[in-house]
Amino acid sequence: MFTQAIVRKPSTNFAAGITKAGLGKPDYHQALEQHAQYVAALERCGLKVRVLEADERYPDSTFVEDTAIVTEKCAVITRLGAESRQGEELIIGDTLRNNYSEIEAIVGDGLLDGGDVMRVENHFYIGLSHRTNEEGAKQLINILNKYHYTGSAVSFNNFLHLKTGITYLDQKNFVAAGDLANHPIFKDYNIIQTPTAENYSANCILINDFVLVAKGFPQTLSAIQALGYTTIELDMSEFQKMDGGLTCLSLRF
Repeated sequence: MFTQAIVRKPSTNFAAGITKAGLGKPDYHQALEQHAQYVAALERCGLKVRVLEADERYPDSTFVEDTAIVTEKCAVITRLGAESRQGEELIIGDTLRNNYSEIEAIVGDGLLDGGDVMRVENHFYIGLSHRTNEEGAKQLINILNKYHYTGSAVSFNNFLHLKTGITYLDQKNFVAAGDLANHPIFKDYNIIQTPTAENYSANCILINDFVLVAKGFPQTLSAIQALGYTTIELDMSEFQKMDGGLTCLSLRF
């Protein structure tokens, strides 16, 4: 059961962030509106949302999920894999100190983006990507073990982050795209496989009684609803242009 979330408004230079999506330049004002709708959806899910002001030093800083891993027992401050983003996590760390007495950190040569970390009950799958390396995964697993969680590394291709291509709902149900839908590490789970044209919709979030789903992907939406979930559709067009998804925009705990 989630009760709180942290988000950050997009900066005016949001379009200067890192992207390989090739979908054109995002509209800042439209992004602000979509972000406000996202916050409203979190509140509808029952969360108290702390909205941080935009940070003009970091165009990608609206994607707060990458900066920390949050659990019931501790928070782990990451070390972001993109050099231009390093520093974002320090500010989020200060914010999380209001909520956590136990705060750990990825250090040294470890690199870890929160978008590569997918929690399944008390186990954490950690994607090895261009943003997260083996050292970062190893450090996180060691930290998780300290708090009686487990973790394992997952190799994959063709997605920016692990959760770009697969997300966990509950009761062994996942939504997955591309090769991740058939990844052997997930063979014992129920996988909703997105059609190729709807791969972006694999990034969705179960928050309490609702599943947040990107708007415009009807087959994925229907498949999720068929399992009995109540859904909220959100327009994510401007964040999609910057390689961002629903999970990226908040830290939920």
